[in-house]
Order: sequence, then C-alpha cells, then structure tokens
Amino acid sequence: MANRATADTDHSDDAGPGLRTVVGASAAGTAFEWYDFFIFGSLTTIIARHFYADVGEATSYILALLTFGVGFVVRPLGALVFGWFGDKTGRKTTFLVTITMMGVATVAIGLLPDFGQIGIAAPILLILLRIAQGFALGGEYGGAAIYVAEHAPAKKRGFLTGWIQTTAAIGLIMALSVILITRAIMGAEAFDEWGWRIPFLLSFFLLVVSLWIRLKLHESPAFKRMVAESTERQAPFKESFATWKVGKFVLIALVGIMFAQGAVWYAGYFYTRFFMERVLKIEVSTVDGLILAITVASAVLYVFFGWLSDRVGRKPVMVGGMVLFLIAVFPGFHALTRAANPALAEAQATSPVTVVADPATCAVQFDPVGKAAFASSCDLAKNVLSNAGVSYDNVAAPTGTPAVVRVGSVEVASVEGTGLDTAALKAARTDVETRVKAALSQAGYPTQADPARVNLLAVFGILMIFMIAATAVYGPQAAALVELFPTRVRYTAMSLPYNVGTGWVGGLLPAASFALVAWSGNIYFGLWYSVGFTAVAAVVALLFLPETRGRDLNTIGE
Repeated sequence: MANRATADTDHSDDAGPGLRTVVGASAAGTAFEWYDFFIFGSLTTIIARHFYADVGEATSYILALLTFGVGFVVRPLGALVFGWFGDKTGRKTTFLVTITMMGVATVAIGLLPDFGQIGIAAPILLILLRIAQGFALGGEYGGAAIYVAEHAPAKKRGFLTGWIQTTAAIGLIMALSVILITRAIMGAEAFDEWGWRIPFLLSFFLLVVSLWIRLKLHESPAFKRMVAESTERQAPFKESFATWKVGKFVLIALVGIMFAQGAVWYAGYFYTRFFMERVLKIEVSTVDGLILAITVASAVLYVFFGWLSDRVGRKPVMVGGMVLFLIAVFPGFHALTRAANPALAEAQATSPVTVVADPATCAVQFDPVGKAAFASSCDLAKNVLSNAGVSYDNVAAPTGTPAVVRVGSVEVASVEGTGLDTAALKAARTDVETRVKAALSQAGYPTQADPARVNLLAVFGILMIFMIAATAVYGPQAAALVELFPTRVRYTAMSLPYNVGTGWVGGLLPAASFALVAWSGNIYFGLWYSVGFTAVAAVVALLFLPETRGRDLNTIGE
C-alpha cells in the first residue's frame, strides 16, 4: 500500500509489454472499430438501394440513415454491459470480446444477401448487425482508454491517451481511403453493384491483425493491484449509479464533458458535411475531399491537446475548446457560405425570401418517414424552399389567406392543395415549384455552387477552426474521464456517459439540427442544437468539474 504513489508513475513490468506496445495495440484496435463503424455511414446511399429497394429512393435513404443511427442508440447499452464485465473480469478480456464482435458483424454485412435475394429478411438482418456493431463499440472505447491510462505515467497520461482519441480520425481516414481507392480501381458501376462489399470484407484481415496484437497484452497494473488488494465484493452498477459519491461524477462527466464532445465533434465532422452538401450545394466529391483533408490535418491535434493537458490541466484545455466553438460557430458558418457559395450569400443579402402565410396552415418541413402530404398553400411553398436549401423568414397572414412567397420584391402566389386528389396535388406542387424556382433563379439564387468560385483554401481554414475546437475538447477527454473514477468501477462509470454523449447527443445531431432548420426556415438555426449543449457543458465544467491532472489512479475514491 505504501508504494501506490510510485506505482502510478512507473508501470514498467518486466513480464509485460512496453508502453509503445500498449498504446499501439490499443489504438490500432480502436481505429479498426471506428473504421468498421464509419464505412457503413460512408456507403449509406448504396446500402439504401440494396436493402430497402422496394420503398422508393427518398424513403430508402431515410431508412438507411435510421439503420445507421441504430448503432448510436444501442451504444450506452453496450457501455453498461461491457463496463460491468470490464470492472469484474478485467480490461484485456473485455476489449478482446468487443473487437471480435465488431469485426464479425462488419464482415457479415459484406456477406449479407440483399433485398433482391432474400426479401424483407435482408434489412432485418442488417439492422441486427448494426445493433451488434453499436453494442460492441459501446464497450470498446472505455476499455482502450482505461487500459492505456492505467499503464501510463501520470505526467504523460494525457499525451498517451491522446493516441486513443485520434483513432476516430484514423478510422474515418481509413474508411474514406479504402472506399475511394476501391471505387477508383473497379469503376463506379461495378462498385455500386457489388464492390461496396469489399471494404466490409477487408475487416476480416484487420480483425486478425488486431486480435494478434491484443493477445500479446497483459492485464493492466491498476486492475491487477485492485484485485490483489480488494477485500470487498464489487458492485459496479450500484456504486456508479446509486451512490452520490461516484454518481455525481457520472453526471458531471456526462453534462460537463460529453455534452460538449457530442455537440462540438459531430458538428465539426458531420453537420459541416450536411451543410456543404444540402445547403451550399457543393459537389459531393469536393466535400469528400475537404472532409478527408481536415481529418488528416486534425489527427495530430488530439495528441497535441492531450500533451498540453499534461502541462496546464485537463479542464482549461477542454473548456477552451468549448469556448472557441461557441465564439466561432455562427460567424464560421456564415463565412463558410460566403467562401463556398458566394452567389448564395449575395442572393440572400440582396433578395431575402419571406413566406407570408396563415400560421395555422403551416407544418414543419421535416418528414423522416416520407409520409407527410404537405398539401396546404403554405406547405407547398415552404417545401420548395426547404428542398432548395434556401433561408426564409415567416410573416403571419390573416386566417384563410393563401400563402405568398416573396423573393426580394417579386411575389409568387402559392396554390391550395388540401382536398385535391393525387394527380391534381402533384400538378399543383409542380406549378408552385416551377414559379418559385424561376423567381429564385431571377434573383440570383444558384441551384449548385459554382466550382470556379469555391474558395477551397478559405473553406479548409474555416473547417479547421471547428476541428481545433473539437480536438481540444476530445484530446484530453480520455485522461479526464479515467481520472474521475476509482479503479473498481472505472470501466462502468466512464463508459456510460461517454456513449450517451457521443451516441445520443452527437449521433442525433444531424437529424435534430435539420429539424430545427425545417421548423424555422433559417439555414443557420440548426446550429442552436450544438450551441445549447456546448454552452450547458461549459458552465457545468467551469463550476463543478474538478481538475484531475496527475491524480494517482490507485487512490481515487479511497
């Protein structure tokens, strides 16, 4: 017991692997799991055509996105199950199980017959495999981060766990690179037909390598010490969630750290992509290149901010990232519009769009299942603007007044479609769409961003500001979470808030932000989702999050 303080700063073990092996094995396995997770998201459009072929293009894409989202929803459940096993049976065994489950599920997706071969069984099996992936990922991160932290010297804990943080970027780089290379070699037609399976099947070889590396690892020193010295029966769930001593730190970790991580990181990587594609109408290949570029450029920042947190503390680095995001997000997205689609920014300034309508006849222009009719005159007008990614203001009109779209000084009357049969409603919608789009075109609103006017350097610089904020929040995060909790419940206590923050706050961000845009008509209004969660996190972190840099992991909670 007297040697605990020194044990935390010197984990050399003659019979065990060195720190480089520990970090490399943990990071490689976690990067592989992120690769598995991201290839599904990157191939959503193709997967929609193969597994939801009988419901129409729009609805099939929505269902594929929901299938992708299932992986996020089940992550907290995986965190609870594997967290309990990790605290009861050990770190090494648990993350061997998680990586095997993820790898097998991913390879199985590559082998899965599509709808044309086995009918409705195809999407059902696909959803089950996505559940398995999300369940496994829920237990992977906590195990890898804890394993590295429990080996690392206290003064290098932020730096070494920063390599675990960078695995999300590495996994995304691997996924995008494999897909781009495979498509280039095979050609787009063959890739869309069957070549999309290759990135999934490659997971078999990555799984074998990752398992081979991880099997060489030993159990962490902190866990072995805890087992040797423990005289009490472990109860990870009870101690983590039913006692205020530990439970308060679970809440602080969730609200003060993970709310921001889910909001800032997913806004930087995923909402910017949605905004550039759907709102700014940049070519998909250009967006892919930009996302890949910022991912590569930002990879080293996770390690840098982990290292910085070893020098100045976890709390100031993470809160600094939150504050930077809050300051930069609205000006940054406005600047993104000017840099990526200047014609759109000019049109919005010179010819703002307004919808004048009876509020009682207006529905929210968000239809996640493709079943809304959108038949009123207000709905027909707003539906055109929403699909075009055009910002508009709302002005109330007297009850019963047909909606009017104002584009600058030009007024376009909408048509009342309520009560019309299917054919007549379709004709009315086409009529309104034609006239509104003509007015938008006349006012200078572009249907696509002009590639010649896209300032790629400026766009890259703006996106990198968001990446700096995201990596500042994420880089020190693993060390901060590990240092909050005692060894006997560490896996359980930190895994749940992590996966709720990333899986629910972050995973739901694109859909929730788009819903806010659809509700308001303002293309920037969806940013309030990220701003709200980040602002709450910053306040809670400033007031309640303790500074944990340099803590002895063996004495926490005693």
